[in-house]
Amino acid sequence: MKTIRRLFGFVKPYFPRFFIAFIAMIGLVAIDLSFPKIIRFLLDDLFSGKQDLSILNLLAGAVIVLAILKGLISFAKNYLMAFVGQRTVADIRNRLYQHLQRMSISYHESHHTGEMMARVTNDVGMVQIGVSTALADTIYQSMVLVGSIVFIFLVHWKLAILTFITFPLIAWAVTKAGKRVRAASHRVQEKIADLSTVLQETISGIRIVKAFTMENYEIKRFHNENEGSFNATMKSAKVVAGLTPIVELLLFSALAIIIWYGGSEVINGHLTPGKLMEFITYVGLLTAPITIIPYNFNNFMQALAASERIFSVLDTEEEIKEAPDAVALSQLTGKVEFRNVSFGYQQDLPVLRGIDLQANPGEVVALVGPSGGGKTSLVNLLPRFYDPSAGCILVDGQDIRKAKLRSLRSQIGLVPQESILFSTTIKENIAYGRPDASEDDIIAAAKAANAHEFILGLPKGYDTLAGERGAALSGGQRQRIAIARALLRNPRILILDEATSALDTESERSVQEALERLMRERTTFIIAHRLSTVQFADKIVVLEDGSIVETGTHEQLLARNGLYKRLYDSGNEFNNQVSASETAE
Repeated sequence: MKTIRRLFGFVKPYFPRFFIAFIAMIGLVAIDLSFPKIIRFLLDDLFSGKQDLSILNLLAGAVIVLAILKGLISFAKNYLMAFVGQRTVADIRNRLYQHLQRMSISYHESHHTGEMMARVTNDVGMVQIGVSTALADTIYQSMVLVGSIVFIFLVHWKLAILTFITFPLIAWAVTKAGKRVRAASHRVQEKIADLSTVLQETISGIRIVKAFTMENYEIKRFHNENEGSFNATMKSAKVVAGLTPIVELLLFSALAIIIWYGGSEVINGHLTPGKLMEFITYVGLLTAPITIIPYNFNNFMQALAASERIFSVLDTEEEIKEAPDAVALSQLTGKVEFRNVSFGYQQDLPVLRGIDLQANPGEVVALVGPSGGGKTSLVNLLPRFYDPSAGCILVDGQDIRKAKLRSLRSQIGLVPQESILFSTTIKENIAYGRPDASEDDIIAAAKAANAHEFILGLPKGYDTLAGERGAALSGGQRQRIAIARALLRNPRILILDEATSALDTESERSVQEALERLMRERTTFIIAHRLSTVQFADKIVVLEDGSIVETGTHEQLLARNGLYKRLYDSGNEFNNQVSASETAE
């Protein structure tokens, strides 16, 4: 019941339209229930009594008028219920997407993308069927059912009692099947989510699939998930398919009783032929609700199962929350301080331990060290993608946990190793952080990022579509677009996460030049494996196993002959080997 109440909470804003549709349904039911009366009048009064052709003409005209009226009312009912259903589903989808957007990075990293896509598409689609189709039909058919039963008892109550002997059995069968259908629907949607996950992973990672010649493996994996989805769906279909013949058998049993007992009542003069036909017609009206309501009940159970999964997402709270007394940060100078910061993705597995680090305004701080040392984890704490388990982080002396997230993140720029572009135009990708930016500002940012010239060479210039994840551009071009995006936002604090490591020498030179412009007068944190790219840094911080083991300038660290010196020497040795190899070729 809680799920139903929450679901109808989304319907509540559109109750006026729902109420009008409900009134229209009453009108339709009244028209449907009038036709058996017309049949009885024809058989008992008009044909058996005074045969008046003018009355017959009026009756035929009335039937046509009723048919036209029913069509108009049916149109209004169907349109209004479709509006209520589609509007409700659109609201649910918006609410779900907004919630997913606000969820912390940790939530997205712990849930498959395909699973979240299934919630927004498949599950919401099931709710749409349940609300706009199943709900409307169930209400309408229920009114037909109740109205027909009332008139059946009014026509001949003894025959009605005999007829309805089978109905408790029908209700029992529908109820039992409904429970099984709801459980099966849960399994079906879970399998669809698994299928979506495989689909999303393999299509987005198609380059890796082909590079490792794993096409056949992925085809088999998809086939197995697809078969699992098929089997789960067939279990649900089996329940529904088994319910229909059972209901029909019970209905035909009721019809046999009507023919036997009702016929004998007519022969004995206790019932007129017109009343018997009226009774049979009302029973005929019952067949549609009795067969349609179980089908709609199945759809509604599936909608409830989908709603439960949607609400389970909506009930998941954000890990990163603003404090009730959070304040908006004014323009930052860029001073950053980590005070005894510890952090772990899991409570008993710390990734960072007791980090004390200060960056002054305009200073360039390089984070280096072996892989897994905690470099990326450290910078991810600065925009509050995660919160430290101990200690605090200050910007301009303000604890970032007491600042409004938007005011904090709007002053932090991020250029990751793999620049993610969206499948919109180049112009829109550059202006992503500032959608209100003027065209002149966008072009100025592109020029500063060494991107203007190659953009002009594209088929539609700044209006060229970047393609999915920037597939229409090279790695160096994507990186320069990302730098232009960061430049346009004009952040006070900048994070460069391996921004040039995946580029060739020519692209790296162009990107490095753009990065130097981007870093001017900004507090910058650089994560790098190639130490040759951070020698100019004001401060180099060496991290190992989540702790800071060395801090200083390039020259100071070389003189200490510690971990930095070993990393630097091993890097130079590797570069010399590569150079010798290229020379030999």
